[in-house]
Amino acid sequence: MSGQKPSLKSGGGGGGGRFQVDVVTEGSSQPQPQEQQPPQAPPPPTAPTTDTLKPPEETKTRSRSVGFMDPGLGSAMDIGMPPDVSYEPDTARLDSVSLHSTGTGHTHISDTHSNTYYMRTFGHNTIDAVPNIDFYRHTAATLGEKLIRPSLSELHDELDKDPYEDGLANGEETSAAEVAAAALAAKEAKGGTVKFGWVKGVLVRCMLNIWGVMLFIRMSWIVGQAGIGLTIAIILMATLVTTITGLSTSAIATNGFVRGGGAYYLISRSLGPEFGGSIGLIFAFANAVAVAMYVVGFAETVVEMLDDVDALMTDEVNDIRIVGTLTVILLLGISVAGMEWEAKAQIVLLVILLAAIANYFIGSFMPSESKEPKGFFGYNTAILLENIGPDFREDETFFSVFAIFFPAATGILAGANISGDLTDPQSAIPKGTLLAIVITGITYVVVAISAGGCIVRDATGDMNDTVSDTVNCTDAACTLGYDFSICKEGGCQYGLMNDFQVMSLVSAFGPLISAGIFSATLSSALASLVSAPKVFQALCKDNIYPGLGVFAKGYGKNNEPLRGYVLTFFIGLAFILIGDLNIIAPIISNFFLASYALINFSVFHSSLANSPGWRPSFKYYNMWVSLAGAILCVVVMFVINWWAALVTLLIILALYIYVSYKKPDVNWGSSTQALIYNQALTHALNLTGVEDHVKNFRPQCLVLAGFPNSRPALLQLVHSFTKNVGLMVCGHVRTVTRRPNFKELSQDHARCQRWLNKKRLKAFYTSVCSDNIRHGTQFLLQAVGLGRLKPNTLVMGFKNNWSDGDMRDVEIYINTIHDAFDLQFGVAILRLMDGLDISHIQGQDELNEKPPASKEVVVTVSPAKDSDSDSCPSKTNSNQGSPLIMRDIKSPLSLTDQRLLDSSQQFKKKQGKGTIDVWWLFDDGGLTLLIPFLLTNRSKWGDCRIRVFIGGKINRIDHDRRMMATLLSRFRIDYSDINVLGDINTKPKKHNKLSFKELIEPFRLKEDDMEQEEAERLKAQEPWRITDNELELYRAKSNRQIRLNELLKEHSSQAKLIVMSMPLARKGTVSSALYMCWMETLSKDLPPLLLVRGNHQSVLTFYS
Repeated sequence: MSGQKPSLKSGGGGGGGRFQVDVVTEGSSQPQPQEQQPPQAPPPPTAPTTDTLKPPEETKTRSRSVGFMDPGLGSAMDIGMPPDVSYEPDTARLDSVSLHSTGTGHTHISDTHSNTYYMRTFGHNTIDAVPNIDFYRHTAATLGEKLIRPSLSELHDELDKDPYEDGLANGEETSAAEVAAAALAAKEAKGGTVKFGWVKGVLVRCMLNIWGVMLFIRMSWIVGQAGIGLTIAIILMATLVTTITGLSTSAIATNGFVRGGGAYYLISRSLGPEFGGSIGLIFAFANAVAVAMYVVGFAETVVEMLDDVDALMTDEVNDIRIVGTLTVILLLGISVAGMEWEAKAQIVLLVILLAAIANYFIGSFMPSESKEPKGFFGYNTAILLENIGPDFREDETFFSVFAIFFPAATGILAGANISGDLTDPQSAIPKGTLLAIVITGITYVVVAISAGGCIVRDATGDMNDTVSDTVNCTDAACTLGYDFSICKEGGCQYGLMNDFQVMSLVSAFGPLISAGIFSATLSSALASLVSAPKVFQALCKDNIYPGLGVFAKGYGKNNEPLRGYVLTFFIGLAFILIGDLNIIAPIISNFFLASYALINFSVFHSSLANSPGWRPSFKYYNMWVSLAGAILCVVVMFVINWWAALVTLLIILALYIYVSYKKPDVNWGSSTQALIYNQALTHALNLTGVEDHVKNFRPQCLVLAGFPNSRPALLQLVHSFTKNVGLMVCGHVRTVTRRPNFKELSQDHARCQRWLNKKRLKAFYTSVCSDNIRHGTQFLLQAVGLGRLKPNTLVMGFKNNWSDGDMRDVEIYINTIHDAFDLQFGVAILRLMDGLDISHIQGQDELNEKPPASKEVVVTVSPAKDSDSDSCPSKTNSNQGSPLIMRDIKSPLSLTDQRLLDSSQQFKKKQGKGTIDVWWLFDDGGLTLLIPFLLTNRSKWGDCRIRVFIGGKINRIDHDRRMMATLLSRFRIDYSDINVLGDINTKPKKHNKLSFKELIEPFRLKEDDMEQEEAERLKAQEPWRITDNELELYRAKSNRQIRLNELLKEHSSQAKLIVMSMPLARKGTVSSALYMCWMETLSKDLPPLLLVRGNHQSVLTFYS
């Protein structure tokens, strides 16, 4: 071979490829090995000539795509080439990455490094790309633009093959949603977006949410009721739940890039859209109503202060509504102003809250005599010891007090809820959430010990209640000179048990505690007002619930959900104005707990599924601890309020069922998918260790249907007796004249499987490419299946109009049946009077999914209805493939096509009263009888009764009927009638015999009319020919098929379905044409007929 050195040109002309390899010289000497060639400087750039822009002639050169960018997007400056390709750049070399954006969120990379890099690293030039993080990004990546690595085709295919003729490399198509997300990511990348670190974004928010009004107005009461010991236990129990949830949240958040949506995003991407969609909606609603709760708490405090100075505007209830409305409007203004302003407001509120807490602790070390009558004496051992134990009053218990405290520990998801606004969610969420839990937990414990160590449970507030010598006083207050024993009778207004404002009493500056209460309520309200729209926006973007997409739109540089803010505002305002918060509060707490439970369960489920994709960088979690956390959350739900827990679970169940029914078209790689795979794999492996038993036999069918929508009647009938009983595989043999394109095959496979799912046909689709139907079917018969989940019955359509076509196709068809029997498969062949194949008819059920507004007709590209169209999958060549979308006006169907179309749907509808006639002429193991029995178990066939027809002697009809009745009763198969055909061996009618003779005439060899050598040569060339000897040898069998057709017309012409034993032909003895004539004669002009022949292994038994 002479050494050709093609030159790489990058002209912008219409060569069609991204880059073009042109032969420029024909060298006379062999080229030296690559490693021996000294490096040469590239020639100076030259302008492309006219010849350069012309496509090369096929006879002189080969062209291929060696770059990874579209034509016209840039020049090929920096491309690694195979060693036998020289390089003539049109522009100066740049030792850098050459990136070209496609405008769809993808970027094609012409080379990861320069040629020099590859030469030094690998010793040769290559277009293979080194590992790069940008290859692994999603289309909507926010941290960088997605790059497309070279496809396998580009590296592996011949030089004269375009590796991707259309679309993107690797078959990666860009959806409209991805394009929109990419545009958003590009907008964010241009600057201006506000992102928060772990302190401002997570730690501050979580602490503000956890430090609620409970710290200032309920903590002292809890200490009074439960005592210091049990209060610490309550705090630790609550903290245990939140800590486990925090660990689980950290694990999920570090298992990949986290986008906006908080708890909804974490749960939906772990457990799937069913759990995520149900919890996302109630979580967003809970946050919206929580805004009202916190605002009302703030308004009540303000109104109390106004009442103290007689400054009420109207009455107490309406003043709360007025103050609450004004407050929520103010908070809405802060939220709409943007996350930056909201974050600044949170910082201010945190400073006030910290000052209030510090104010309390400072005041606890500053006792005064004026405060002693109200129960505050400063730290004292006697008070501490007295308050260690519990003193439950007014029917309170440990669990009722715990239920009151626990909502104070919630709020740990405040940071995760704005995950989309965090600079690094994977780092920020674990650090901020766990540290906030630790800090707030310690704060609650210290406040509990402090309050219990310096304040008595009951005090009168009267300076004159001092200890007298005549009173036997043993309380701690007695040792300090006060006698509060009158409080045992009730009526005291001070002390831990009676005064909710006791922390104001203890503090150094009382009004600062009120400011702390304001800060706690407003910060929690603000966090909820921000969280609800963010979570709701993420939910709407995923289109889980149709009709909510209007709230997915974002505005401004931070993609703010302004519509969600307005919706949250109105929900909060409604509950402020009309809602009974005492009833709604337990449900809201349970909504949050349900979210925590599912987050914990997500970690357990992901760990249990053992998916390779579950690799959280946060290692301090345990699947069993997470499961315990989920159970604890559910227990706490019932402890807080049992009826609210039931309501919550019912709402989640209802939403779960709704989302499961709607089946949103999303695929997030959830742990549910991984666990289903694990279970399927485990069960499939377990089945391989168990021998098949006749009691567990079920027909597992390989159906040769071609494209599924081509022969719907065949699929519908098989599905009727395999649904929830056996395996059904829709096999498709594609006889191609060119090498198949993987992208086309994968897209066709996805479309066909979607069609099956859409039609609710529980079947798998699989296709093979082969040179003919027989070889392809051999591949399927041998390879399809997994362990025991393997087909045992081949189902085909009858070959209509076979006599008008190429007899080589008949030879292939009959040999396919022989191959199935050779592999011990049962065979079933369905014949409908009008045929099965509807692929040539425009407008039948399409495989493609059409846009809703378009008026399109789906057709399959085929020149005409083939003669073999009803038997096996249609042929596919370079211009014939899957159904295409054609924008056309639907033309009226011919009468024949309309009848065919109606016939193709007959098994889809419910069959009325009628019969399934079973002509069980030969014992094939019972498959001929089992299929009708399975059919009658279906609601569509439930009104049909089984009639059994058997052969017998004229003088033994009653005996044969009783024997069959006994057999059927032992098989426990119901039947309506048994017919014994005593006249089965009667000679057929003369005109039917003449018809058979006319049928076989064109296929006879007629060896008596030619020389023996010529006859042998013709038989070798056309093995389907019927010899005279063969015809005479099987004359009786031929007459039986004619007679059986007469009997079928006589007895079963009104049957809904005929199931009949299929005649067998000995391989190598009976020619294909004669066998086909038998089946044609037997089955013509009849209702739907299913010819069945089992593999002669028993599939029925009467033993238990």
